[in-house]
Amino acid sequence: MFHTPGCRNTSRDDSRQYQDAGVESVSTVVYLIRVNMGFMTLFLLSLNVTDAVLAQLLSVFLWATLVLYGGASLWWLIRVFILSYGWQDTNQTEVGFDNIQVRVLTIAAEETVQRTVSSIPDEIAESLVIAEEAIDIAGADVHVVPDDFECAAQRKGRAIEWARQQIPCEKEYVLYLDEDTLLSGFSGLPAADIIQLSEHPLRTHSRLTYVCEIFRIGFQFEQRAFHRVAYPAYAWGGAVAVRHELEEQITWNVPSITEDTTFIWRAADRVNLDYRLATVKARNQAPPTLKSLIKQRRRWVSGTIKDRDLLPRRYQPFVFSRIVIWALSPIIPLFGVIIFVFPEATPSSSAYLLLSALLFGIVFLYMTFGLVEYRKYPEVWWAYIVVTPLAVLVHSLGALWGIIQPIDDFEVTRKTAAIDTGSLEDRNPELREDESGYDTELETEPDEN
Repeated sequence: MFHTPGCRNTSRDDSRQYQDAGVESVSTVVYLIRVNMGFMTLFLLSLNVTDAVLAQLLSVFLWATLVLYGGASLWWLIRVFILSYGWQDTNQTEVGFDNIQVRVLTIAAEETVQRTVSSIPDEIAESLVIAEEAIDIAGADVHVVPDDFECAAQRKGRAIEWARQQIPCEKEYVLYLDEDTLLSGFSGLPAADIIQLSEHPLRTHSRLTYVCEIFRIGFQFEQRAFHRVAYPAYAWGGAVAVRHELEEQITWNVPSITEDTTFIWRAADRVNLDYRLATVKARNQAPPTLKSLIKQRRRWVSGTIKDRDLLPRRYQPFVFSRIVIWALSPIIPLFGVIIFVFPEATPSSSAYLLLSALLFGIVFLYMTFGLVEYRKYPEVWWAYIVVTPLAVLVHSLGALWGIIQPIDDFEVTRKTAAIDTGSLEDRNPELREDESGYDTELETEPDEN
């Protein structure tokens, strides 16, 4: 049973009291990132200006940006190497198949959904598909969201809320899967209020988007520390289990383009949330093109910024560290290059160069962790390490776009129905691990961006 309200944040009025104050800290961070490009332009236009005041302002800005990025990176290191301790110290199969109802969310991707449903263990008796249009799926009951259904939630959140209201559930847990999520080695769940399955994107068409996803999964090692914080920084709705009683209390009926993260923040505001990251891998599809990946990152950042008032002020800097890292990672080395060429721009230019180089080096640690998670054969690591700066740039484009021009709606990322299970295995050798446990093959198909 989840903990009842009263352990923390006993009323919604208490939440409202810190919302306005909470906006200030994050607004400062967002504003600083937004003006980065403006200040860079100003700097380049004023290189020949010797005004001491202007030089001092530029120096303060460059160091403030470095400190902001350094603080976010330090917090990531603390989560990964200290707070993550004991993240696996739970029974991963305490909740058996008889206590789980599966709901697969889709618009109408019949072939893709069929593969997902086929990956669900036969022992799970209740497998449902929640669709926007009628489709025929073997092994699952299909429920179509009526066009005239109205609620505050948007898109996927709307479908989940309709299912919550209309479809009975006598199981203790509801496991939500995206239409392209393939369960691998799933044998149950740890007992908690919210259980996040580990994400493992598969390659579809673009090799570069696949590399970007490996980079992101390495960064998401920080999820292993989320059970130690009151407000997990984000959630992935592609494979997340929710205690049904908690879902009934919180509901999904709020406007948001990141309904999964919004739900977990609202739940943490109402109860003493018990969160767990499951070790089982849920294999979803990487975005098929760079354009779709950048738009996806833009949506994530836009939704996080839009819903920031759900968080207490003290948690906002920690939660928004991901945005800071994604947005500033390519900017920090660029500033370093500028300082190297124009050392007179800031005092202690040597110290700035050293610190910026060390901080940028952390992005290679993200990629290394991703390679470990994907069990890539060590002899091919160099090929991924070399393209890490490009993966950093792609993430930054999406993050900066979301900061500068946030959105309130989005296009659904289309999944690749044309790729059958055999082709997925051909493009993702980790699905056929050898006895050593490593992925020993390299992809050979042409890249499509």
